[in-house]
Amino acid sequence: MERTHTLLAKSFHWSFILLYVYGIFKQVNNLEDLEDTNLLLFEIVFATVFLVIVILRYSYMSRFKTFLGSQEPVHIVHYYFARTVHKAMYACFILLPLTGLVIAGLYNQGYTVNATPDEEQTVIDLVLDLHGAVANLSYMLILLHIAAAIYSRIKGEGVWSSMVPILKEDKPTKNKIVNKMALLEGQFYDKVQALLTRKKK
Repeated sequence: MERTHTLLAKSFHWSFILLYVYGIFKQVNNLEDLEDTNLLLFEIVFATVFLVIVILRYSYMSRFKTFLGSQEPVHIVHYYFARTVHKAMYACFILLPLTGLVIAGLYNQGYTVNATPDEEQTVIDLVLDLHGAVANLSYMLILLHIAAAIYSRIKGEGVWSSMVPILKEDKPTKNKIVNKMALLEGQFYDKVQALLTRKKK
């Protein structure tokens, strides 16, 4: 039974983080900057490469279990919650470059942002709003993902060690406070499962 991700999986994971962070810091703040043909072409190439890497990463990583390396049984509610967060992150990672490409294409065709909020929104306004909303959602999902990974490391479940090369877990923690938190977490999942089961009936 696999306890750790492959080297290729780890490479996909960590190199994509660098690509995502780079994309945040080099993003175009003023749409008028796209008048620079070289910048416009760079943005198109970057968005295309980003999109291809996301699709390749998803295609490869989908073969692995969500909680690969876990030394403890994973509650079914926790499993589906984590899966939902992962799929939502991938949806954001796909929509970000797609909307970016649409924005570049529309701007190249002469579409501009309206000068005042009172004017009716154009297509590019709507796409810009979607692009911004997806970006903000991706930030929140990534923070949630990081927080969950750190919490898992504190509990010593083994999931952290399957992907992160440092601070590896040896065994589940014996810390009473952490174990109490894990117990409450399990009870919460039980209640959610019971509620969902009742609704299905």
